[in-house]
Amino acid sequence: MQVAQARHVALVSELGEHDRRYHVEHAPTISDVEYDQRYRELVELERAHPELVVPDSPTQRVGQAPISEFPRVVRAVPMLSLDNSYDEAELAAFHERVVRGLGGDVPRYVVEPKIDGIGIEVTWHAGRLELGATRGDGVVGEEITTNLRTLRGLPLRLSEPVTVTVRGEVYLRRDEFARMNEARLLAGDEPFKNPRNAAGGSLKLLDPRVVATRPLRAFFYDVVDGDRFAACHFEALAWLRRLGLPVSPDVAAVSGDADALARAVASWRDRRDALPYDADGLVVKVDSFVQRRELGATAKFPRWAVAFKFPARQVTTRLIGIVATIGRTGVVTPTADLEPVELSGTTVKRAGLHNWEQVARLGLRPGDRVLIEKAGEIIPQVLAVSEPSDAAPFTAPSACPSCGHALVQQEGEVALRCPNRLGCAEQRLFALVFFAGRAQLDIDGLGEEVAAGLVEQRLIGDVADLFTLTVEQLLTLPLFAEKRAANLRAAIATAAQTATLARLVGALGIPHVGTVTARAIAARVKSLGALLARLDEGGPDALVADLEEVDGLGAVIARSVAAFFSDPQTRGVVDKLRAAGLDPVAAAAKSGGPCAGLTFCVTGTLTRPRPEVLRLIEEAGGKITGAVSKKTSYLVAGDDVGTAKRAAAEQHGVRAISEADLLRLVAGESL
Repeated sequence: MQVAQARHVALVSELGEHDRRYHVEHAPTISDVEYDQRYRELVELERAHPELVVPDSPTQRVGQAPISEFPRVVRAVPMLSLDNSYDEAELAAFHERVVRGLGGDVPRYVVEPKIDGIGIEVTWHAGRLELGATRGDGVVGEEITTNLRTLRGLPLRLSEPVTVTVRGEVYLRRDEFARMNEARLLAGDEPFKNPRNAAGGSLKLLDPRVVATRPLRAFFYDVVDGDRFAACHFEALAWLRRLGLPVSPDVAAVSGDADALARAVASWRDRRDALPYDADGLVVKVDSFVQRRELGATAKFPRWAVAFKFPARQVTTRLIGIVATIGRTGVVTPTADLEPVELSGTTVKRAGLHNWEQVARLGLRPGDRVLIEKAGEIIPQVLAVSEPSDAAPFTAPSACPSCGHALVQQEGEVALRCPNRLGCAEQRLFALVFFAGRAQLDIDGLGEEVAAGLVEQRLIGDVADLFTLTVEQLLTLPLFAEKRAANLRAAIATAAQTATLARLVGALGIPHVGTVTARAIAARVKSLGALLARLDEGGPDALVADLEEVDGLGAVIARSVAAFFSDPQTRGVVDKLRAAGLDPVAAAAKSGGPCAGLTFCVTGTLTRPRPEVLRLIEEAGGKITGAVSKKTSYLVAGDDVGTAKRAAAEQHGVRAISEADLLRLVAGESL
């Protein structure tokens, strides 16, 4: 038995090393025949002595029974997305933000290809592969440990008995993807559209034996809490290689200024197609972990990294027609209907046309051959006509494609709108979805599918009808049983009881009125009844004059609010809401607090959700404005602040502060 155990340990170790050399270093030291001989010996040894089988044996990569579902994995350190840059100017702006955030220090960067694959996070405990999960939404992923164990380049045991969590990308080489598709066609199966889709679909298969037949590979690019193992990212990647993990050979460190960084990125223009796998750009990261902590992150992106996207791929195809669609605000938008064409791994049938003015500017006609590209490799857009047809040019519609009402063009706007707000089914649908959304009344269970059913079944004519719906009416909707109907009815009732005036004003869909503006209006008018009384007594001009006194509101927004509540249709909806009991009163402003008497304008990308930041200000006694004026005390500037607000702050002598400064103020500290 001791002899068998010793041989088993030797074979597991030797085959693991050969897997690493073949799949990670691409430098095998034995032939496939020799490998297969050792592998068969291991299989026979484990068959004779099943008690010797260990989780990191190469035989355990395949053969397990299918699983029924993927458990959820909640991670303590989120997998954040990366902000994007598309040209040298945006890359230089990223560099300037980094240098500014580091107090003038110029960092070293690491530049690596951005693999177009499927994000994963894998944990080894004491050197043994323990847990693997998909990226998911960044915080919650799905456990796919069994499927990841089938990847021959993924070591089941590391060269050191460390406990470490790493992040990477599962991908397919283009040549292996092509061979896989050839085999599928010969077998009569549908071919995969692109390597990324094939990799993602493979990882979600419930039978790991099928996953093992797919030539999946992985590269690892990040160590969670990497500063426990190395001083910088470049050293951490070298350490991962020593552990036996596959790391891209194309990672490079770049020291110097913005010009050096730009040269490093520009060197990839002709190299991208030489990569054996699909890459849609580069990832630029600050190397030092100490500097990364100093720079921090926003709610969505780390401040120390950016994705530089390669120029979009372009193709030409035939323009079949133009489809007019209508949105929540009544704007009718043109979309190009195209002869299907492959572009960046997907079949494109539709492409964006910003507005009807662009349709006229391009001179689009049925049958034109048009140049399209994927903006940011995601959204197809029509750029130009490459071969015009002889057909008559398209003209803008005069009637709404949903309800047939005559379209109008408001002064100063390019967009065409349908003014039939309540009579237009499409507008009713999108208005209902918006009204029930999380940032508005947050009605759980009322998504687009349910909203479409309510509109199609004519159960509601406007959003106010929600609050008179009965369980019996909801039961007429597709897939609605007693429990689901009761739950939705309860969610609607809860929304009516908990809605604040600011949320209700924001949910009504008043043009130009967002979250911050809705709060400012609510603080001014105190209740819908008071707003309507002022309108009835003094007319629209009186209400406009009142609202213009609100700091940061402005004439355009004030007139938009007055026009909305003066419209008989929308006034009728508001009256119905109040009659249904949805008539909240604005909470009294806090008289004391560390920020009493101060007015804040919040802009840019913050680390905390914006509603939370606004709540902190109000709880500290502060006021919020949507624009900078001489009455503004501070401009709270996150990332990517527009030049207009910075210029307004300089013009009025308003001090710009960081989110961290704001937190000190609401805590009662002085700046």
